[in-house]
Amino acid sequence: MLNFLYYPISAVMWFWHQVFGLVLGASSGVAWALSVIFLVLTLRALMIRPFISQVRSGRKLRVLAPQLAELRKRHADDKQKLVEETQRLQREHGVNMMGGCLPMLIQAPVFIALYHVLRYFNRPGLSFEQNAAIPNYVFSPDEVRSFLEARLFGAPLSSYISMPQSLLDSFGAHVERWEVVAVAVPLVVLAAVATHLNARFSARQQQAQPLDAGGQAGQLASIVRWTPWIFPLGVIVGGLFFAFPIAILLYWLTNNAWTMTQQHLVFRRLDAEEARSATEGAVSVPAEHGPHRTVARAGAGRPASGQPTRRGGKAAAGRKRSRTRKGGRH
Repeated sequence: MLNFLYYPISAVMWFWHQVFGLVLGASSGVAWALSVIFLVLTLRALMIRPFISQVRSGRKLRVLAPQLAELRKRHADDKQKLVEETQRLQREHGVNMMGGCLPMLIQAPVFIALYHVLRYFNRPGLSFEQNAAIPNYVFSPDEVRSFLEARLFGAPLSSYISMPQSLLDSFGAHVERWEVVAVAVPLVVLAAVATHLNARFSARQQQAQPLDAGGQAGQLASIVRWTPWIFPLGVIVGGLFFAFPIAILLYWLTNNAWTMTQQHLVFRRLDAEEARSATEGAVSVPAEHGPHRTVARAGAGRPASGQPTRRGGKAAAGRKRSRTRKGGRH
């Protein structure tokens, strides 16, 4: 059903494998690992603008929260009027609710497809030889075999911690479970830490936004408070006890590392923009007596269009009187 996503995503991974394979060798485990990493980076880079739009809309909604609460009180008995007034207020302040939802609407199917393509290299229930004989979308059977045999620090990229020993023995050379554990466990731990940091950052952002006074506010706050611990637990359980290959763990770690970096840079940039706008909107000037006072910069002390300034008006009046006196002497 999602073949329209599976083929483009596998094509992006194939492209990066061709690039790194030219340098490191087509069968290099590092080349295959980098193709997974750069596949994630490519997809996330395409989503930067929707993410920034989402953050901007969220910040505007935070500013509009008191006005939205007032609208809910004023039109509590008229839902249609409430919707109309809410949409009008959002339009006036440039809030795009669809733009805020767009990153999630795009990201969810894309990363489901990405997970599927990586997972399809090593189909559950099939032996090594059976998987190596089946193409994986744009990857030929020879390339599938190359991926299955590719190793990262001795562990096949397609292996996972709970993989039966019979399947581990089916690889080109004998693979010990400790080799898989030695690579997979650090990736699981790093992915869990990155997930925790991302969830904690998101929780702080959610807590900074005003919540409704209704009964759902406490429930939402409780959920937000526990997400930094529930999400990493899911990563640990999935990585240690479910059939998550090392390639999937690489994808998971790369995705979380990108999210962590992106949130830090984007929020710092937007904070700087807001601080700069606040500084440009008002300046502090010293009063003759007493503390500084703040006046608006834009238009402060400026005359209306077409009117002379006070100094310019005095100078013009002086020149006019001078010409009058000279004319009177003649």
